[in-house]
Amino acid sequence: MFTGIIQGTGTIIDVAKNQSIHTLQIELPNTMDLETGASVSVDGVCLTAVSINDSVVDFDVITETLTRTTLGQILIGQKVNIERSLKFGDEIGGHLLSGHIMSTGILHSKQEQGEGMDYDVLVPADIQKYVIEKGYIAVDGISLTVGKVGDGKFSLHIIPETLRLTTLVGKEVGDAVNLEIDSTTQTIVATVERVIEEKRS
Repeated sequence: MFTGIIQGTGTIIDVAKNQSIHTLQIELPNTMDLETGASVSVDGVCLTAVSINDSVVDFDVITETLTRTTLGQILIGQKVNIERSLKFGDEIGGHLLSGHIMSTGILHSKQEQGEGMDYDVLVPADIQKYVIEKGYIAVDGISLTVGKVGDGKFSLHIIPETLRLTTLVGKEVGDAVNLEIDSTTQTIVATVERVIEEKRS
């Protein structure tokens, strides 16, 4: 489990592309106490550390993950958001995340607001029902609060500290981002849909 509070950015050192698995070699901001088999969120995607060499860690990524997330288009030298898995007793500063990406969105617009930034993100039709104003969403692994929702997109208002600690500041219009919906929201929507369906039948 993760919280969406990014601990720093990593750098893609190498991408080994095999037939069914890509191996990402990433320089992490902190590998203290990290062990082989541990989970790490990379741009919101839960990956398993398979090899550790000082600050450089290898992660194997299967085809399903490559096609459903932005990791399939990752480039050497690219920065990625990094969060180590939650430990018992840790403070939950964001919201609980599994690292299982539901879909990708497209950055529709960005505009500076003082020292912060406003973004509009286009969201696929199949998950629009989960995107609720003032609800939680994870964008590239970052726990954020949804702003206005409508016309197939939602807005985000990003504070300077989030821009400093994450890769959001470097995102450009047209870039894809990984989206994970808050699990509580998913449960509520699914329950309401089931109740409505039962009343109809």
